Amino acid sequence: MAESNCTQATEFSLTGFTEDPMTQVTLFLMFLLTYLVTILGNLGMIVLIRASPQLHSPMYYFLANLAFVDLCSSTVITPKMLVDFVSEKKGIAYAGCVAQVFIFDLFGMTECFLLAMMAYDRYVAICHPLVYALVMSPKCCFQLVTGSYLVGLTNGMGQTISMSNLSFCGSSVIDLFFCDISPLISLSTSDTTLSDIILRTSASLFGVSSSLVVLVSYVAIISTILSISSAEGKRKAFSTCASHLTTVSIFYGTSLFMYLKPSSDSSREEDKWAVVLYTVVTPMLNPLIYSLRNKEVKEALRRLTKIK
Repeated sequence: MAESNCTQATEFSLTGFTEDPMTQVTLFLMFLLTYLVTILGNLGMIVLIRASPQLHSPMYYFLANLAFVDLCSSTVITPKMLVDFVSEKKGIAYAGCVAQVFIFDLFGMTECFLLAMMAYDRYVAICHPLVYALVMSPKCCFQLVTGSYLVGLTNGMGQTISMSNLSFCGSSVIDLFFCDISPLISLSTSDTTLSDIILRTSASLFGVSSSLVVLVSYVAIISTILSISSAEGKRKAFSTCASHLTTVSIFYGTSLFMYLKPSSDSSREEDKWAVVLYTVVTPMLNPLIYSLRNKEVKEALRRLTKIK
């Protein structure tokens, strides 16, 4: 009865990281630099892949989509976070919070499946090279990427529906630097059973299934690499997967830790820095990891700059 008489929150307050002015300035500059590198790196990767015929292959098709997803997921969070560092009032309207939950969960899950598709691509390339062109045809690649976006859309809609079923009649302070469904469930004054089920089911069904694709692919890849007789052959085969494996470890490790762990396992302060890894740091690292150590990308960049 008390809940029916309460006033629904129309705005949320975000705690961010700290109230210390000097620390806020330091974090503002650090995250601003990170965001600029993210924008330049991912936009540059998309342009380079589209402008270079030698990069028109399945691996780089997936990489261009990954860069687009990183660009979008970072942009939905980082600019608002930067504004909050220099504002006295760190608030976000209810509608803005809903939009942030939807877009972030859409692109977050899309990235999970794009990384899984990239692992599958490497599996076919290393374990079945003779049928690679047939299996990873343009039509197949398009279907895999479209499927990844559709799964992301399903997840975004599911989490948005989850939020719409929550009531916020007490505190409206979110102990994070953006609107995420997990702290919103903790903040809710209504029954959160349905929201908990949607969150756990999404993380388990989509997150775990995509990580299993990565795991199975790499078990087969490692087995194939170990069967190669020459040391140079092993090194060359592994070098094509090392960058992807690094990004996968950071992204899946932090995201699955955040959404599948019991809430009492760590403090919200520790959670915030874990979230920073996959919302801010990973989108910046992806173009650097995938391109700067890649000979084909370096060569494509050299040819493009020569033309200009």
